[in-house]
Amino acid sequence: MENSSNIKNTAIIAYLTIIGSVIAIFMNQEENKSEFATFHIRQALGLFISFFLLGYFVGYADSWTATSAFYIFYFILWIYGFAGALQGQKRLLPLVGTFFQNLFKNL
Repeated sequence: MENSSNIKNTAIIAYLTIIGSVIAIFMNQEENKSEFATFHIRQALGLFISFFLLGYFVGYADSWTATSAFYIFYFILWIYGFAGALQGQKRLLPLVGTFFQNLFKNL
């Protein structure tokens, strides 16, 4: 039981910050690698990286509606992924989940 709670904790830590995603990668090393934790690490890492890359350009939009919509969209995606990790489910993020799984398949 301790191992399954450790795996769930690793998945939850991945969603806390981008640093949490990096810590979760190290927590999910080869000897005790979990497919559940790896799934959520891929989702969280992709979410954070795309947030920073797209947020840079959205910041130049000079429109509070565009930036507000961007932040709300990513917050909803983050809540969706974080709730899946809390519930112990492997749910792909809408629109981008499959892309993140394919992009980070080497993790």
